[in-house]
Amino acid sequence: MSWLQQRPQTSDPTNYYTVGMNKTILLVGLGNIDEEYDLTRHNIGFKCLDDFVTATPEMEKWVEKKSLKSHISTGRLGENRVIAIKPTTFMNLSGEAVQAVSQFYKLSSEHIVVVHDELDIEFGQIRNRVGGSAAGHNGIKSVSQHLGENYGRIRIGIGPKPERIKSESFVLKKFSASEQKQLSNLTTEVTAIINEYLFGTELPHDTRSFIV
Repeated sequence: MSWLQQRPQTSDPTNYYTVGMNKTILLVGLGNIDEEYDLTRHNIGFKCLDDFVTATPEMEKWVEKKSLKSHISTGRLGENRVIAIKPTTFMNLSGEAVQAVSQFYKLSSEHIVVVHDELDIEFGQIRNRVGGSAAGHNGIKSVSQHLGENYGRIRIGIGPKPERIKSESFVLKKFSASEQKQLSNLTTEVTAIINEYLFGTELPHDTRSFIV
């Protein structure tokens, strides 16, 4: 279990997401591939999976697979094979990469977890759930168009958005200096959530705080 603050989830659905023995799990980080998008709010999914792979000796280095429209890292954790991907399609077409990888490895949506930014959640919180609407997130909209909605989500809060800034502009801005100081806490918490899922039976269903 993570050592950071944990609060009960009160607003998300109460269904659970389970892992059985000897399963192949697909972890998807959402973002835009060019370096100019590094440390932008919309790329936090990439950042979280980069740090998960770095912190996990069992995971191999990233390799670009053009046929699967992704950067891919694979490994075995416990009894599960793990495939982590960062789509190279840009955000709005992320579903094309997720579909290509899931079809290649013959994966069903219940063994897929997507890590992404969430404008409607305050910075400092992470929420997990299965299914639900895209809530205006074009990457999630694309994934759902290709897979349906029955996949796990680790939702990273990047709000609130200032009223004077449009949503599409805000998500493409870099995290503030104070927020950047918290990113290592954020990615550590996401790695803990992923490990709880991989070595347990469920995607943890709660709200986490990564600001300490």
